[in-house]
Amino acid sequence: MLPAPHAWLTIDRAAIAANWRAFAAAAPQSVCAAAIKADGYGLGARMTLDTLAAAGCSEFFVAHWAEVAALGALPPGTRLAVLHGVAAADMAAALALEARPVLVTPAQVRAWAQTGRPCDVMIDTGMNRLGLGPAEALSGLLDGLAIDTLHSHLACAEDGPGEANARQLAAFRAVAARVPAQRRALANSAGTGLGPDYHFDMVRIGIGLYGGGHLPGGERAAPVAGMAARILQLRDVAPGDSVGYGATFTAARPTRLAIVDLGYADGYARSLSNSGAAIAGGVHCPVAGRISMDLTAFDVTDAPPLREGDALAVDFELAAAAAAAGRSEYELLTGLGRRFERILR
Repeated sequence: MLPAPHAWLTIDRAAIAANWRAFAAAAPQSVCAAAIKADGYGLGARMTLDTLAAAGCSEFFVAHWAEVAALGALPPGTRLAVLHGVAAADMAAALALEARPVLVTPAQVRAWAQTGRPCDVMIDTGMNRLGLGPAEALSGLLDGLAIDTLHSHLACAEDGPGEANARQLAAFRAVAARVPAQRRALANSAGTGLGPDYHFDMVRIGIGLYGGGHLPGGERAAPVAGMAARILQLRDVAPGDSVGYGATFTAARPTRLAIVDLGYADGYARSLSNSGAAIAGGVHCPVAGRISMDLTAFDVTDAPPLREGDALAVDFELAAAAAAAGRSEYELLTGLGRRFERILR
Protein backbone atom coordinates (compact mmCIF):
# COMPACT_ATOMS: atom_id res chain seq x y z
CA MET A 1 0.00 0.00 0.00
CA LEU A 2 1.32 3.44 -0.93
CA PRO A 3 1.52 6.10 1.80
CA ALA A 4 -0.94 8.99 1.66
CA PRO A 5 0.45 12.12 0.01
CA HIS A 6 1.36 15.08 2.20
CA ALA A 7 1.06 17.77 -0.47
CA TRP A 8 -0.59 18.06 -3.85
CA LEU A 9 0.22 19.96 -7.04
CA THR A 10 -2.71 20.21 -9.42
CA ILE A 11 -1.71 20.88 -13.04
CA ASP A 12 -4.31 22.15 -15.50
CA ARG A 13 -3.36 20.73 -18.90
CA ALA A 14 -6.24 22.57 -20.57
CA ALA A 15 -4.82 25.86 -19.32
CA ILE A 16 -1.39 25.03 -20.79
CA ALA A 17 -3.02 24.33 -24.15
CA ALA A 18 -5.16 27.47 -23.94
CA ASN A 19 -2.14 29.63 -23.19
CA TRP A 20 -0.28 28.16 -26.18
CA ARG A 21 -3.26 28.78 -28.46
CA ALA A 22 -3.38 32.42 -27.35
CA PHE A 23 0.26 32.94 -28.34
CA ALA A 24 -0.22 31.04 -31.60
CA ALA A 25 -3.22 33.21 -32.49
CA ALA A 26 -1.20 36.38 -31.83
CA ALA A 27 1.51 35.29 -34.28
CA PRO A 28 -0.50 33.53 -37.02
CA GLN A 29 2.25 33.72 -39.63
CA SER A 30 4.83 32.17 -37.29
CA VAL A 31 5.49 28.73 -35.86
CA CYS A 32 4.60 28.84 -32.15
CA ALA A 33 7.25 26.76 -30.38
CA ALA A 34 7.31 25.69 -26.74
CA ALA A 35 10.20 25.76 -24.27
CA ILE A 36 9.94 22.67 -22.05
CA LYS A 37 13.35 22.95 -20.42
CA ALA A 38 13.86 22.56 -16.65
CA ASP A 39 11.31 19.72 -16.67
CA GLY A 40 8.65 21.89 -18.26
CA TYR A 41 9.40 24.80 -15.89
CA GLY A 42 8.93 22.45 -12.97
CA LEU A 43 5.56 21.06 -14.04
CA GLY A 44 6.66 18.11 -16.18
CA ALA A 45 8.37 18.19 -19.57
CA ARG A 46 6.84 15.01 -20.99
CA MET A 47 3.35 16.00 -19.82
CA THR A 48 3.76 19.43 -21.43
CA LEU A 49 5.13 17.93 -24.65
CA ASP A 50 2.20 15.55 -24.99
CA THR A 51 -0.35 18.21 -24.04
CA LEU A 52 0.93 20.73 -26.56
CA ALA A 53 1.53 18.22 -29.33
CA ALA A 54 -2.15 17.27 -29.03
CA ALA A 55 -3.02 20.98 -29.26
CA GLY A 56 -1.00 21.38 -32.48
CA CYS A 57 2.45 22.46 -31.31
CA SER A 58 5.21 20.92 -33.42
CA GLU A 59 8.45 22.56 -32.20
CA PHE A 60 9.97 22.20 -28.73
CA PHE A 61 13.14 23.41 -26.98
CA VAL A 62 15.13 22.09 -24.02
CA ALA A 63 18.44 23.28 -22.55
CA HIS A 64 20.50 20.08 -22.22
CA TRP A 65 20.97 16.77 -24.02
CA ALA A 66 20.06 14.87 -20.85
CA GLU A 67 16.63 16.46 -21.15
CA VAL A 68 16.32 15.03 -24.67
CA ALA A 69 17.10 11.54 -23.44
CA ALA A 70 14.63 11.86 -20.56
CA LEU A 71 11.77 12.73 -22.91
CA GLY A 72 11.97 9.49 -24.85
CA ALA A 73 10.39 9.12 -28.30
CA LEU A 74 8.81 12.25 -29.69
CA PRO A 75 5.19 12.34 -30.85
CA PRO A 76 4.81 12.06 -34.64
CA GLY A 77 5.28 15.37 -36.43
CA THR A 78 7.19 17.08 -33.61
CA ARG A 79 10.81 18.27 -33.46
CA LEU A 80 13.17 19.18 -30.66
CA ALA A 81 16.19 21.48 -30.33
CA VAL A 82 18.77 21.96 -27.57
CA LEU A 83 19.38 25.59 -26.62
CA HIS A 84 22.87 25.16 -25.14
CA GLY A 85 24.28 23.72 -28.33
CA VAL A 86 26.68 20.80 -28.40
CA ALA A 87 29.94 20.77 -26.44
CA ALA A 88 32.60 18.19 -27.24
CA ALA A 89 31.39 16.02 -24.36
CA ASP A 90 27.86 16.06 -25.81
CA MET A 91 28.75 15.09 -29.39
CA ALA A 92 28.08 11.35 -29.11
CA ALA A 93 24.68 11.98 -27.53
CA ALA A 94 23.84 14.67 -30.06
CA LEU A 95 24.56 12.32 -32.95
CA ALA A 96 22.44 9.56 -31.41
CA LEU A 97 19.44 11.49 -30.11
CA GLU A 98 16.43 12.88 -31.93
CA ALA A 99 17.19 16.61 -31.66
CA ARG A 100 19.23 19.35 -33.29
CA PRO A 101 21.61 21.70 -31.48
CA VAL A 102 21.31 25.47 -31.28
CA LEU A 103 25.00 26.27 -31.83
CA VAL A 104 26.27 29.05 -29.57
CA THR A 105 30.08 29.28 -30.00
CA PRO A 106 32.50 29.28 -32.94
CA ALA A 107 33.99 26.01 -31.65
CA GLN A 108 30.55 24.39 -31.70
CA VAL A 109 29.97 25.63 -35.25
CA ARG A 110 33.26 24.24 -36.51
CA ALA A 111 32.72 20.86 -34.83
CA TRP A 112 29.12 20.49 -35.97
CA ALA A 113 29.89 21.55 -39.55
CA GLN A 114 31.89 18.34 -39.92
CA THR A 115 28.73 16.28 -39.33
CA GLY A 116 26.87 17.80 -42.27
CA ARG A 117 23.69 17.74 -40.22
CA PRO A 118 21.14 20.55 -39.85
CA CYS A 119 21.33 22.79 -36.79
CA ASP A 120 20.08 26.06 -35.34
CA VAL A 121 22.37 28.99 -34.51
CA MET A 122 22.04 31.59 -31.73
CA ILE A 123 23.11 35.19 -32.43
CA ASP A 124 23.85 37.41 -29.45
CA THR A 125 22.34 40.79 -30.27
CA GLY A 126 22.84 42.44 -26.90
CA MET A 127 22.15 40.12 -23.98
CA ASN A 128 25.80 39.06 -23.75
CA ARG A 129 24.88 35.57 -22.74
CA LEU A 130 25.08 32.67 -25.22
CA GLY A 131 25.56 33.08 -28.94
CA LEU A 132 27.77 34.27 -31.76
CA GLY A 133 28.39 37.98 -31.99
CA PRO A 134 27.20 39.64 -35.22
CA ALA A 135 30.76 40.01 -36.48
CA GLU A 136 31.45 36.30 -35.90
CA ALA A 137 28.21 35.35 -37.63
CA LEU A 138 29.10 37.45 -40.70
CA SER A 139 32.75 36.42 -40.84
CA GLY A 140 32.18 33.40 -43.08
CA LEU A 141 32.10 31.04 -40.10
CA LEU A 142 28.56 29.93 -40.98
CA ASP A 143 29.17 29.45 -44.71
CA GLY A 144 27.89 26.08 -45.88
CA LEU A 145 26.17 25.28 -42.59
CA ALA A 146 22.66 23.81 -42.92
CA ILE A 147 20.84 26.25 -40.62
CA ASP A 148 17.27 25.37 -39.80
CA THR A 149 16.53 28.34 -37.51
CA LEU A 150 18.58 31.45 -36.78
CA HIS A 151 17.79 32.69 -33.26
CA SER A 152 18.41 35.60 -30.97
CA HIS A 153 16.97 36.40 -27.54
CA LEU A 154 15.57 39.65 -26.16
CA ALA A 155 17.00 40.89 -22.88
CA CYS A 156 14.24 43.38 -22.02
CA ALA A 157 11.08 41.98 -23.61
CA GLU A 158 9.17 42.10 -20.32
CA ASP A 159 9.74 45.87 -20.15
CA GLY A 160 7.61 46.42 -23.25
CA PRO A 161 8.50 48.54 -26.28
CA GLY A 162 11.69 50.49 -25.82
CA GLU A 163 15.12 51.34 -27.12
CA ALA A 164 16.80 48.14 -25.94
CA ASN A 165 14.34 45.90 -27.78
CA ALA A 166 14.44 48.07 -30.90
CA ARG A 167 18.23 47.93 -30.90
CA GLN A 168 18.24 44.15 -30.68
CA LEU A 169 15.61 43.90 -33.40
CA ALA A 170 17.72 46.00 -35.75
CA ALA A 171 20.84 43.98 -34.99
CA PHE A 172 19.05 40.70 -35.61
CA ARG A 173 17.56 41.91 -38.87
CA ALA A 174 21.00 42.96 -40.08
CA VAL A 175 22.47 39.51 -39.41
CA ALA A 176 19.42 37.59 -40.65
CA ALA A 177 19.51 39.43 -43.96
CA ARG A 178 22.97 38.01 -44.68
CA VAL A 179 22.90 34.54 -43.10
CA PRO A 180 20.91 31.92 -45.03
CA ALA A 181 18.51 30.02 -42.79
CA GLN A 182 15.16 28.36 -43.29
CA ARG A 183 13.63 30.33 -40.41
CA ARG A 184 14.36 33.18 -38.00
CA ALA A 185 13.26 33.49 -34.36
CA LEU A 186 13.60 36.33 -31.85
CA ALA A 187 10.55 36.60 -29.59
CA ASN A 188 9.94 34.75 -26.33
CA SER A 189 6.65 34.94 -24.39
CA ALA A 190 6.91 38.65 -23.60
CA GLY A 191 8.52 39.39 -26.96
CA THR A 192 5.50 37.99 -28.77
CA GLY A 193 3.47 40.76 -27.18
CA LEU A 194 5.73 43.38 -28.80
CA GLY A 195 3.95 42.83 -32.12
CA PRO A 196 4.50 41.39 -35.60
CA ASP A 197 7.88 43.07 -36.15
CA TYR A 198 9.31 40.70 -33.54
CA HIS A 199 7.57 37.51 -34.66
CA PHE A 200 9.62 36.51 -37.72
CA ASP A 201 9.12 32.82 -38.63
CA MET A 202 8.96 31.42 -35.10
CA VAL A 203 8.12 32.57 -31.58
CA ARG A 204 9.48 30.58 -28.63
CA ILE A 205 7.05 30.53 -25.72
CA GLY A 206 8.18 29.64 -22.21
CA ILE A 207 6.80 31.12 -18.98
CA GLY A 208 3.53 32.12 -20.64
CA LEU A 209 2.62 28.48 -21.21
CA TYR A 210 2.81 27.75 -17.49
CA GLY A 211 0.67 30.63 -16.20
CA GLY A 212 3.39 33.25 -15.76
CA GLY A 213 3.39 36.74 -17.21
CA HIS A 214 0.89 38.05 -19.72
CA LEU A 215 -0.63 36.87 -22.96
CA PRO A 216 0.00 39.01 -26.06
CA GLY A 217 -3.32 40.81 -25.55
CA GLY A 218 -2.20 42.02 -22.11
CA GLU A 219 -4.31 39.72 -19.93
CA ARG A 220 -2.68 37.37 -17.45
CA ALA A 221 -1.90 33.89 -18.72
CA ALA A 222 -4.34 31.28 -17.47
CA PRO A 223 -3.13 29.80 -14.15
CA VAL A 224 -1.80 26.27 -14.50
CA ALA A 225 -0.54 25.10 -11.08
CA GLY A 226 -2.50 24.82 -7.85
CA MET A 227 -1.06 23.75 -4.49
CA ALA A 228 -2.49 22.16 -1.36
CA ALA A 229 -1.06 20.39 1.68
CA ARG A 230 -2.31 18.31 4.58
CA ILE A 231 -2.94 19.88 7.99
CA LEU A 232 -0.88 17.94 10.51
CA GLN A 233 -1.95 19.84 13.62
CA LEU A 234 -4.29 22.63 14.65
CA ARG A 235 -3.10 24.58 17.67
CA ASP A 236 -4.11 27.69 19.56
CA VAL A 237 -1.57 30.25 20.72
CA ALA A 238 -2.10 33.12 23.14
CA PRO A 239 -1.33 36.79 22.50
CA GLY A 240 2.40 37.30 22.89
CA ASP A 241 3.34 33.76 21.86
CA SER A 242 5.83 33.44 19.03
CA VAL A 243 5.83 30.95 16.17
CA GLY A 244 8.62 29.18 14.32
CA TYR A 245 12.36 29.56 13.97
CA GLY A 246 13.69 32.93 15.00
CA ALA A 247 10.35 33.88 16.61
CA THR A 248 9.60 36.16 13.65
CA PHE A 249 5.82 36.05 14.23
CA THR A 250 4.20 37.02 17.51
CA ALA A 251 0.47 36.58 17.99
CA ALA A 252 -1.34 39.85 18.59
CA ARG A 253 -4.61 38.07 19.52
CA PRO A 254 -5.77 34.55 20.37
CA THR A 255 -4.68 32.77 17.20
CA ARG A 256 -5.47 29.41 15.65
CA LEU A 257 -2.69 27.92 13.57
CA ALA A 258 -2.78 25.18 10.97
CA ILE A 259 0.58 23.42 10.87
CA VAL A 260 0.82 22.13 7.33
CA ASP A 261 2.92 19.34 5.82
CA LEU A 262 4.72 21.64 3.38
CA GLY A 263 8.06 23.46 3.40
CA TYR A 264 10.90 24.77 1.35
CA ALA A 265 12.08 21.21 0.59
CA ASP A 266 8.88 20.92 -1.43
CA GLY A 267 9.59 24.16 -3.24
CA TYR A 268 7.38 26.42 -1.12
CA ALA A 269 9.87 29.27 -0.99
CA ARG A 270 11.30 30.19 2.41
CA SER A 271 11.08 33.84 1.37
CA LEU A 272 7.28 33.50 1.62
CA SER A 273 7.71 33.44 5.40
CA ASN A 274 5.24 35.92 6.92
CA SER A 275 4.14 36.94 3.42
CA GLY A 276 2.60 33.88 1.73
CA ALA A 277 -0.92 32.65 2.38
CA ALA A 278 -3.42 29.83 2.18
CA ILE A 279 -7.09 30.12 1.28
CA ALA A 280 -9.79 28.40 3.35
CA GLY A 281 -13.45 29.00 2.58
CA GLY A 282 -12.50 32.12 0.68
CA VAL A 283 -10.59 33.49 3.69
CA HIS A 284 -6.99 34.69 3.31
CA CYS A 285 -4.85 32.82 5.86
CA PRO A 286 -1.33 34.29 6.10
CA VAL A 287 1.84 32.37 6.79
CA ALA A 288 2.75 32.81 10.45
CA GLY A 289 6.49 32.78 11.06
CA ARG A 290 9.29 31.22 9.09
CA ILE A 291 8.70 28.44 6.62
CA SER A 292 10.86 25.49 7.61
CA MET A 293 12.10 22.57 5.56
CA ASP A 294 8.97 20.43 5.89
CA LEU A 295 6.41 22.55 7.76
CA THR A 296 4.55 25.84 7.44
CA ALA A 297 2.19 27.51 9.91
CA PHE A 298 -0.83 29.39 8.59
CA ASP A 299 -3.02 31.70 10.67
CA VAL A 300 -6.50 30.22 10.18
CA THR A 301 -8.17 32.15 13.01
CA ASP A 302 -10.75 33.72 10.69
CA ALA A 303 -11.27 30.67 8.48
CA PRO A 304 -14.23 28.30 8.65
CA PRO A 305 -13.68 25.31 10.97
CA LEU A 306 -10.88 23.00 9.84
CA ARG A 307 -9.83 19.55 10.98
CA GLU A 308 -6.48 17.86 11.27
CA GLY A 309 -5.98 15.83 8.11
CA ASP A 310 -7.82 18.33 5.91
CA ALA A 311 -6.14 19.58 2.74
CA LEU A 312 -5.45 23.30 2.92
CA ALA A 313 -5.25 25.17 -0.39
CA VAL A 314 -2.09 27.27 -0.64
CA ASP A 315 -2.26 30.53 -2.59
CA PHE A 316 0.06 29.96 -5.56
CA GLU A 317 -1.15 32.70 -7.89
CA LEU A 318 2.17 33.35 -9.57
CA ALA A 319 2.26 37.13 -9.78
CA ALA A 320 1.21 37.64 -6.16
CA ALA A 321 3.39 34.82 -4.85
CA ALA A 322 6.41 36.13 -6.74
CA ALA A 323 5.88 39.62 -5.37
CA ALA A 324 5.46 38.29 -1.84
CA ALA A 325 8.55 36.08 -2.13
CA GLY A 326 10.77 38.64 -3.80
CA ARG A 327 11.46 36.08 -6.51
CA SER A 328 10.57 35.70 -10.17
CA GLU A 329 7.69 33.56 -11.37
CA TYR A 330 10.29 31.40 -13.13
CA GLU A 331 12.02 30.64 -9.82
CA LEU A 332 8.80 29.67 -8.07
CA LEU A 333 7.84 27.21 -10.79
CA THR A 334 11.23 25.65 -11.45
CA GLY A 335 11.84 25.31 -7.70
CA LEU A 336 8.86 23.00 -7.19
CA GLY A 337 10.11 19.76 -5.66
CA ARG A 338 9.35 16.15 -6.48
CA ARG A 339 7.57 15.37 -3.20
CA PHE A 340 4.19 16.62 -4.40
CA GLU A 341 1.51 14.21 -5.50
CA ARG A 342 0.90 15.58 -8.98
CA ILE A 343 -2.68 15.59 -10.19
CA LEU A 344 -3.31 16.21 -13.88
CA ARG A 345 -6.61 17.58 -15.05
